[in-house]
Amino acid sequence: MKNSQSTRSRYLSIAGIVMVALVALAWSCKTGGGEVQLGSVDVAGDSNAVIQERGLTPDDVYAAVKTFVPSGRYDDYVMFASGGHSGQILVIGVPSMRLLKVIGVFTPEPWQGWGYSDETRAVLDGAKVEGRDITWADTHHPALSETGGDYDGEFVFINDKAHARIAVVDLRDFETKQLVKNPIALSDHGGTFVTPNTEWVIEGGQYAAPLGWKYASLDKYAEEYRGMVTMWKFDRSAGRVVPGESFAIELPPYWQDLCDAGKAVSDGWLLCNSFNTEMATGGIEDDKPPFEAGASQRDMDYLHIIDWRKAAELAAAGATTTVNDFPVLTLETAIAEGVLYFLPEPKSPHGIDVTPGGEYMVVSGKLDPHVTIFGWDKIQAAIAAENFSGKDDYGVPIIDFDAALETQIELGLGPLHTQFDDKGYAYTSLFLDTAVARWTLGGAYAGGHDEADWTLVEKIPVHYNVGHIVAAEGDTVSPDGGYLVALNKWSVDRFLTVGPLHPQNFQLIDISGKGPSMKLLYDMAIGIGEPHYVQMIKADKLKAWEVYPEAGWNPIQQALDPHAVAIGEEKVERRGKTVEIWMTGVRSHFTPEKVEVKKGDHVIWHITNVERAKDATHGFALPAYNINLSLEPGESTTFEFDVEESGVYTYYCSEFCSALHLEMVGYLLASPS
Repeated sequence: MKNSQSTRSRYLSIAGIVMVALVALAWSCKTGGGEVQLGSVDVAGDSNAVIQERGLTPDDVYAAVKTFVPSGRYDDYVMFASGGHSGQILVIGVPSMRLLKVIGVFTPEPWQGWGYSDETRAVLDGAKVEGRDITWADTHHPALSETGGDYDGEFVFINDKAHARIAVVDLRDFETKQLVKNPIALSDHGGTFVTPNTEWVIEGGQYAAPLGWKYASLDKYAEEYRGMVTMWKFDRSAGRVVPGESFAIELPPYWQDLCDAGKAVSDGWLLCNSFNTEMATGGIEDDKPPFEAGASQRDMDYLHIIDWRKAAELAAAGATTTVNDFPVLTLETAIAEGVLYFLPEPKSPHGIDVTPGGEYMVVSGKLDPHVTIFGWDKIQAAIAAENFSGKDDYGVPIIDFDAALETQIELGLGPLHTQFDDKGYAYTSLFLDTAVARWTLGGAYAGGHDEADWTLVEKIPVHYNVGHIVAAEGDTVSPDGGYLVALNKWSVDRFLTVGPLHPQNFQLIDISGKGPSMKLLYDMAIGIGEPHYVQMIKADKLKAWEVYPEAGWNPIQQALDPHAVAIGEEKVERRGKTVEIWMTGVRSHFTPEKVEVKKGDHVIWHITNVERAKDATHGFALPAYNINLSLEPGESTTFEFDVEESGVYTYYCSEFCSALHLEMVGYLLASPS
C-alpha cells in the first residue's frame, strides 16, 4: 500500500507539473512571453486538488488539455459523419468532439423543420421508392466536394445503402437540397465518393440483383443478376445532380463494395473492390452453404478498375442501353472498349484507398492479416502490355497479380480501411484486433518518416471493433495529420449503461508525432446508430452563412422566394375555399396574430423571418397538423393543409427567441363550415 501511495503521489506531481507547464505555456503565448498572469487561480494547488480528487494520470491531463476548446473559440476541424439508421448527417468539432449539428437528410428532422414545409417535403418526395414514403435510411459514406483532389468545403454528399439513394447538402447553410433515387438498383453501399473535381458523384452497388428492380429466380443468378456502379453528373453552379446526364455501368453479379476515385497520377480512373466472386446464393434452409461460407471460398476476389473518362465519353455518345429509362453502359461494351479490368485482391476485401499522390492502391482483405499495395504505374503497364492471367466468366480481362503488386505488409487481424497523413504514414483499422495500425509508405513518401519503407510502426488499441477510421483530410491529395478518429462499433464498458442498446464510440487519437507515438485522447459516445464513415475537413475551409443573404430567402432554391413577406405587407386572402396567408415573424410576435378559416378550407401559408441578427431563429408550431418549422434569420417558407376539423388552434414560436417568447403566439380559428 505504501508503494502504491508513493506511485500515486508521483503521478499527481507529474500531472500537476504537466498542467502547470501547459497552462503557463498557453498564457506565455497569450501575453507575448512575459510574466504569467493567472489572476486568482492557484494553478499548482487547484489543479493538483482536481487531479487528486478525480484520480487522473499524466496521460489524462495531457488528453484533457489537448482536446480542450475554451468557450468562444472554435475547433480546428469539422467531421461529417453518417447518422446511420437515423438517415441524417452528424457534424462534430475536432478536437473538442462536440456535436455541432444534425443535418436532416433522408428522414424528417423536427428541430430544423426538415420535412414539414412544402419545399422540404418536395425534396423528400424526390426519393420515394415506387411512390412509397420511406421513414428511415442507412446513411453510410459522406463525401465532401473536392477541387483538384482537395476538399473545398462547398458540398457534402451521402448515400442511403438501404434504398440506393443519394443526397446533396449545400454547406453554405448545411441544408439538404436534393435527394435522388437510383432507378436501376434497390440498394447500394459504395457511395458516395467524388472524382477529384466533383464532376461526378460515384454510387457503387452492393448485393447483385436484376437491374431495374425486376424479378429473376436465384437459379438464374449468373445469367440474370448484375452489379453496377452509377456515375451521377454534378452541376456545381446549380448545386444539383443532373440525372439526365448521368449513367450506370453494368458489372458482373459480384458484390461490389467500396469505391474510390484515382487522383493525381491516377485521375480519370475509378476503383471498386468486390466480394462474393463465387456468386454464392445462400440457401442454408436447403442444406446449402450459408452466405458467409459460400462467399468466402476463393482465395481472391476482384478489384474493379474502371476508366470512367472513357465510360463518360461512351455514354455521352449514346453507346448505352436503357433500364427504367436510365442509360446503362452494358458489360459487353465496357469490356470491348477497354473500360473495365479486374485485378485479383485478397478475399473479402472491405476497402480500396488511394494514396495522396495517386501512386498506390491499398486493399485490405478482412480474412488476410496483410494490407496489399498495388502500384498504379504497374497496373497501367500491365494493361498496356495485356499482361493478363486470364478472363473471368464474363470476359473481363484479369490483370496479373504479381505484375501489379508493389508489396504486402502484415498488420494484424481483420484489416479494413486506410487513411494517410502528412508525414508519410498510413493508418489501417483492424476489426478483430480492435486496434489501429500505423505503417510507413514507400516510394515517393520515403524520407517523410524515420523508419524503413513499407513497415509496421505501431498499433494502438481502440474500444472496440473498429470499422472505418478518418484522419484530418486523410483521403485527399494533401492530408493534414494531427488527428485520427476510430469509429468503433462496440463501447462495452466505456460509458454509463443506458440499457441493452449501448452507444457506439468515436475515439480521438493524437497522430501528430513520428514513430510509435499515437495517443488516445477522447471517447465520444454516439447515441445515434449506426454511424459508418466520416470525412474531416479544416474548419477554415467552410464558409457557412451566419444569416441568409436577404430577408425572404428560400433555402431550397438558394434565391429570394416569390412569396416572401416584408413588414407591412402581411395579409390574409380568401378565394372561394382557399385561404392564403402571408405572415412575418420577428421578436416577439407573428403578424397576423389571428387567422380565421372554415372547416373544409384549403390553407396556403407563407412565413418570412424578417430578422437580420445572427442566431435570431424562430420556430412555428401548429398542433394537430404535423407542422413544426425552423425559420432561420431571413428564411421564407410555405406549407399547405386542409382544415379537416373545426376548433381553435394556437400557433406559437417553438424556438426560445426572447424574453417574451411565450407571447409569440396566435390563433387559428376554424369555424364549422
